[in-house]
Amino acid sequence: MPHPTLAHPLHTREQLTTLVENRTVYSLDAFELNVFETHRVAEQVPLSMGHLVLTTMLRGKKVMHLPGRPAFDYLPGESVLVGEDQTMVIDFPEATEDAPTQCLAVAIPTDTIRHTVDLLNEEYPHAEAHLPWHLDTTEHAHLTNSPELTGTLERLVQLSRDTGRVKDVLANFTIQEMLVRLMQTQARQLLFHNYARHATSHRFAAVVQYIKQHLADKLTIDKLSNLACMSKATFFRVFRQELGITPVEYINQERLAEAKRLLRQPLTSVADVCYRVGFTSTAYFQRLFKQAEGLTPGAYRKRCL
Repeated sequence: MPHPTLAHPLHTREQLTTLVENRTVYSLDAFELNVFETHRVAEQVPLSMGHLVLTTMLRGKKVMHLPGRPAFDYLPGESVLVGEDQTMVIDFPEATEDAPTQCLAVAIPTDTIRHTVDLLNEEYPHAEAHLPWHLDTTEHAHLTNSPELTGTLERLVQLSRDTGRVKDVLANFTIQEMLVRLMQTQARQLLFHNYARHATSHRFAAVVQYIKQHLADKLTIDKLSNLACMSKATFFRVFRQELGITPVEYINQERLAEAKRLLRQPLTSVADVCYRVGFTSTAYFQRLFKQAEGLTPGAYRKRCL
């Protein structure tokens, strides 16, 4: 299935108190959820939350300025992790009343973060001891949401509106899950996009590099676990634990990404693409592709050509 997307209703003009970063706050014991809307063009708007904050774009476009890095476009389906001592400075180059920007900001108490990170490092340590569980507010602070992270954020939004008596209990569990999903998403970004830099120091980076270089080959868990110097069971469990995705799911993800690239070339058939990226069954390839993209390989190719 296509990745889930977050949604939150917009305010009417009469409900707004300001056209720039109108703020709606939902306060729970475990976290504070803010919804910001901007309905006109604005520049250099400062925002500081006083906590570590996970922001997630829902609509429109911002340009973010964070300390120590170049400005960057911020779009729906993306998140930015902002440290408690950081101030965001934001431009809204395209916001209008008909097409406003909308963004979530989840403020997370320091104690919750410390407790979750300590628990993971004690009970579920990473394969590489020099890379413990942690939240990165620098190099990998800007990230593309994984489906799992998006789903957890959606549950946080639902809990914020809930009036049930146990919502704060559920919120405690859900904010911890969100932190885990966030760290897994950052780990995926680190390894899947920078594997070559870490291939000699991180066994999973070496695995990722091997997968990318041998997509058309038969890729077995035996081979990959040997490469990681782990038993099959340990490799499968720790890979999924650290990255939030199984090795098989990652292989299929990479094969489908390469298939999309090949399908945009006019002289390749769907069957040829299937075998060139390592699938041995066209029916299985067709089914996986439609689950991931919402349309068949043939329909995708017609749309692109």
